[in-house]
Amino acid sequence: MMDIFKFTMKKVTLFFPLSILFGQIQIDEAFPSLYFTQPVDLQYPPDESNRLFVVEQEGSIYVFDNDSLAVDKTLFLDIRDRVVFEGERGLLGLAFHPDYENNGYFFVNYTAPNPLRTVVSRFQVTSNDYNQADEESEFVIIEINQPFDNHNGGQIVFGPDGNLYIGMGDGGAGGDPYGHGQNLYTLHSAILRINVDTPDEGLNYGVPNNNPFVGTGYREEIYAYGLRNPWRFSFDSVTNLCWIADVGQDLYEEINLLEVGGNYGWNIMEGTYCYDSPVGCDTTGLIMPFYEYNHNIGESITGGFVYRGSLVPNLYGKYIFADFEYGDIWSLEYEEGNSPEVSTLGDLGPYSVTSFGTDQYNELYICSFDGTIYKFTQTYSMINHGDLTLNVLSLHQNYPNPFNPTTQFRYDIPEANHVTIMVYDLMGRKIRTLVNRNQKVGHRLIQWNATNDIGQSVSAGLYLYTIQVGEYRKTRKMVLLK
Repeated sequence: MMDIFKFTMKKVTLFFPLSILFGQIQIDEAFPSLYFTQPVDLQYPPDESNRLFVVEQEGSIYVFDNDSLAVDKTLFLDIRDRVVFEGERGLLGLAFHPDYENNGYFFVNYTAPNPLRTVVSRFQVTSNDYNQADEESEFVIIEINQPFDNHNGGQIVFGPDGNLYIGMGDGGAGGDPYGHGQNLYTLHSAILRINVDTPDEGLNYGVPNNNPFVGTGYREEIYAYGLRNPWRFSFDSVTNLCWIADVGQDLYEEINLLEVGGNYGWNIMEGTYCYDSPVGCDTTGLIMPFYEYNHNIGESITGGFVYRGSLVPNLYGKYIFADFEYGDIWSLEYEEGNSPEVSTLGDLGPYSVTSFGTDQYNELYICSFDGTIYKFTQTYSMINHGDLTLNVLSLHQNYPNPFNPTTQFRYDIPEANHVTIMVYDLMGRKIRTLVNRNQKVGHRLIQWNATNDIGQSVSAGLYLYTIQVGEYRKTRKMVLLK
């Protein structure tokens, strides 16, 4: 069964006797004051700036501070004049070079016209403004002609090995009419792996010597093949395993783990079932998905990430994914040799979840075609025994404490009111405003990422955090370690 609501109960020590705290995962707007047009990707730069970049399919990239109170976004790159935008085509992927902090290189994946083709290009940030790309710095890495206007892939990711991985679909139409899935002479239907730092002669990239088809006469850029349209894939930051969500044809959506030289079966197979392939249904050597779902559940899988953040403990180590057509979002627990366990996390409605992304703290975000970026939060509900009720305004001790790099605060609001939560140093100087707005009754959770009001990191030491509601004021201490 897919649609199982799973809420993990965790017993903890509270400030009230005879109480049990339940952790419940919910999906909230991450940046309520920001709106985007058809966002399809979210990335962060590896420069400790705590910024986020959102890709709009029409051909723009915006940057903003990773702050829930952010009200401004800056246009970072605009290549709408180079992009063909319609249906599944457009600006589809963004990846920052691992040494971005020093070289300012970032890479994009887009579809271009005349002829219709996938373009993977390198750009560079301007030298005098780290929120502005140099649009004239484009350096084309690779171009791949596209026979149709769908199944163009779109994901580009730097792997743990420093190489660039590119997801390519079968080229479109339906059923793979050109037989790209099992054709190792084409770059379609594959995960490609290239070196963008050391080009080979005659190319703007290099082919790693340990790619599986080097010296075989096949396309040496191919790392794995037999994929219909791997729209989104990601590397787990802990295990380095690569999770691939492959969009299905008529009946099944699937999830796989990347294997060097792996053949994932399209178009011999759709999921674990034989497809109407002209070469028959010999499954010898094919890698079957470890998880699939049929089109009664959803019709277009959107791959996500294994959650490795700290603010939603109930999700830690689980793979998060969604279905674009239906809008359902799930978590998946999987260990080799065991059946996957899937739980429903929420539903954002049909034609909504286009992609996922993480920030520098491994917190997870959702891109939605409704123009909103969403995030996961874990709220806490009290099951009180005896006469205990939510009748006290409380600010609890932050957790973890001491902390590095983030910590979270839990507080209780017994009646709707204006709430202010501030962080101060020991000299009484205000460091950060965390909350300053009207809030409804409830148990609430916020985080602090050890930055001040202008996004700069603060030094290690002892800090104070204060809640004020009307005449009520309470202050606690916390310790930041670095």
